[in-house]
Amino acid sequence: GYVGRPDASEELWSAGWLHTQDIGFREKGYIKISDRIKDVIKSGGEWVSSLALEDLISRHADVAEVAVVGIPDTKWGERPLAIVVAKQGRDISAANIAEHLKTYVESGEISKYAIPAKIIQVTEIAKTSVGKLDKKTLREKYL
Repeated sequence: GYVGRPDASEELWSAGWLHTQDIGFREKGYIKISDRIKDVIKSGGEWVSSLALEDLISRHADVAEVAVVGIPDTKWGERPLAIVVAKQGRDISAANIAEHLKTYVESGEISKYAIPAKIIQVTEIAKTSVGKLDKKTLREKYL
């Protein structure tokens, strides 16, 4: 449960089940957690995993750190926004990251619509007090 938050504890254990707010799927007898409900990007009726995009973008040789959040889109509901920190002494263009992701589209790892609509380079990404990506702050900042 949650200390001092009985309402949140009750919601967590609603109907006797643990509601983690994680999204996952079963694959080869295992359950794979793919994202948090609040972080998944709903684009045109399809779900795009922010964690999967972060993983793929972080494989780029010039990327030091990345966060992906959903931003509002009038046509699709939401679209991915990638916030990228380059490795020291390197520069990253949005076109370069998009090109990097196209290889994963071609291999079938992600769909074409998962390529972020906007990719921005920053010098640092907001973190929580425990060092996790602060996606709530990032969504507020880049809306």
